[in-house]
This record gives sequence, structure tokens and C-alpha cells, in this order.
Amino acid sequence: MPDLTQIFIERGDLAHLALFLWASGASVLLVFAVRELVAAQRRFDDFVRELSRFNRKFGGK
Repeated sequence: MPDLTQIFIERGDLAHLALFLWASGASVLLVFAVRELVAAQRRFDDFVRELSRFNRKFGGK
């Protein structure tokens, strides 16, 4: 990575390097957020399924 950084510094493309690092960081955060949302949806689905099972078993009707 330091060699890649040195190439950008020598060519004067620091703005491009900064933009690339920002975009990479934003992409990583997006992937993390989507993964957490999927996990939360899965947990909520499990909760609703268990609640439905409970209601069928002890619903009274």
C-alpha cells in the first residue's frame, strides 16, 4: 500500500486518493449496515414465527 500511495503523491493525485479512500470506507460501512439489517430481519422473523406458534398452542380458540 505505501508504494501505491507514493505513486499518487508523485503524480499529484492526492484528491483522487482521498476520494478513493472515502468511497472505500463508505462502501465498507454500507456492506456492514446491510448485513446488520438482514440479521435484524431474520431475528424479527424468528420472533414472529415463535409468537405465532405460541398463539396456536395457547390461543384458547
